[in-house]
Amino acid sequence: EIVKYASSLGMEVIADVSPAVFKSLNIKYTELKFFKDMGLSGIRLDLGFSGMEEATMSFNPYNLKIEVNISSGTKYIENIISYRPNKENIIGCHNFYPHRYTGLSRKHFMETTKLFKNHGIRTAAFVSSSNGSFGPWAVNEGLPTLEEHRELPIEVQTKDLLNTGVIDDIIISNCYVSLEELKALGEMDKDILSLKVDLINNLPEIERKIVLEEPHFNRGDISEYMIRSTQSRVKYKGQDFQVINPRDIEKGDILIDSSLYGHYAGELQIALKPMKNSGRTSVVGRIVEEEIYLLDYIKPWQRFKLSL
Repeated sequence: EIVKYASSLGMEVIADVSPAVFKSLNIKYTELKFFKDMGLSGIRLDLGFSGMEEATMSFNPYNLKIEVNISSGTKYIENIISYRPNKENIIGCHNFYPHRYTGLSRKHFMETTKLFKNHGIRTAAFVSSSNGSFGPWAVNEGLPTLEEHRELPIEVQTKDLLNTGVIDDIIISNCYVSLEELKALGEMDKDILSLKVDLINNLPEIERKIVLEEPHFNRGDISEYMIRSTQSRVKYKGQDFQVINPRDIEKGDILIDSSLYGHYAGELQIALKPMKNSGRTSVVGRIVEEEIYLLDYIKPWQRFKLSL
């Protein structure tokens, strides 16, 4: 009944099973009709078989998805691939981690996920609702995949996972996500990283337009001190840019060079490190605190947006 109701709402249900479940229900891995009759879209093999069984199951006539665990960090997927599965029916999903400090490190997350992406396998990971009060375990300290996401707003977690370029599907792991969180996720641009900003009061119209309306990308000849978006200096060449708020610079500050900087005038930059201000650069705003860390993962030539 639960699966049927979920399906009526447009949801897909993938059940977590193990070799022991097959044995206790007397189900052969070559015949998955039992799971199809339950209305499932797939089965998750958290422990898994030897690799050959998973490959065989991927050719099931019902096109049930065979989901395997990305987080374990073994060569499990390599073994499955060696048996030449139907890759369309093999998917990977990370674990979620209810206990504080048990979530994955970014390094491990990226390494294990790339093993799947290198074979063209669809991937998924979890984000956690700040409003959620329960999940599948009694411990309730959030349910993220990445430990560093545990205290972050759900939209920031999602931006981060999308920006990694290695995650296809993002799943909310705990209940219940708030309407405000759903709205934020629904309005999010999934194709380009959009960072929230706070601007200084009484910012002139041109500077405000450069920050919020002009398209931005990080130059290919990257600096360790700043992200440089240079097209605004071309568009507004000849514009008189006065010095505004020339305080010393902190990581996350949004900068626009004044006309005192010659041909750099009008160039937008985002600080990656603290810097001494020469007095020729305007500090016009700042990336919101919880999103500053995302600056470290903006790649050369990557496009991004800034919004209030």
